[in-house]
Amino acid sequence: MHDNHHYEDKLQELQIELVKFQRHLIKSNQKILVILEGRDAAGKDGAIKRITEHLSPRDTRVVALNKPSNREEQQWYFQRYVAHLPGPAEFVLFNRSWYNRAGVEPVMGFCSHHEHEEFLTTVPDFENMIVRSGIKLLKYYLNISKEEQQRRMIERHNNPLKQWKVSPIDDMALSKWKEYSQARDSMLSRTHHALAPWTVIHSDDKKTARLNLIRHLLKSLDFPEKNHSILLTDPTVVREWPIGEAIDLKD
Repeated sequence: MHDNHHYEDKLQELQIELVKFQRHLIKSNQKILVILEGRDAAGKDGAIKRITEHLSPRDTRVVALNKPSNREEQQWYFQRYVAHLPGPAEFVLFNRSWYNRAGVEPVMGFCSHHEHEEFLTTVPDFENMIVRSGIKLLKYYLNISKEEQQRRMIERHNNPLKQWKVSPIDDMALSKWKEYSQARDSMLSRTHHALAPWTVIHSDDKKTARLNLIRHLLKSLDFPEKNHSILLTDPTVVREWPIGEAIDLKD
């Protein structure tokens, strides 16, 4: 697929489908939660911006939590996330999520080995409860190559409009590439389960990744008059976990 050709036209077609979906979501009181995970600079912000661009701000929420307070660090780990789960007719997107405990926290030493292991053991049960309560949960991991991450990090530092994205943790992302890869593989293999499977989106090409993510998202949602002809995903970009050999994750 040459998705960069007529990208804006294809994006608009998909955004029209998203609006159709939301109209049905509101009417039917569904509850939808989308989790986007991935390395720094993998394209989560841009993908969420395109998904939500024309949706109702009253019925759409993007959750991007700051680091936990001292009080929150003493709570049950999942407690602060529960308050942000979708209610009836709500479409909620988590820009990073409880999966911080499977990625940045163990890599950067922000949690203990026991806390990391406890998370990997219990999160499938937590998500099963969420899904059985009536919330549809979709989990996406945006995967990026080391070379592309480095290019985007340099661009961030040089672009005055992207200075808000620069953090000390970002600067550690490349030096700890191998550790992040190991944490990612462990997370995907141990937290992929029938009620909340992982889908991996290869995101070195931002525009192609966005379009394919939205196509997969729309294919996974139920709403009338869906235009199936524009929802075909590129199998080299969208991979259902498990995807086979580790080389498929570009390490």
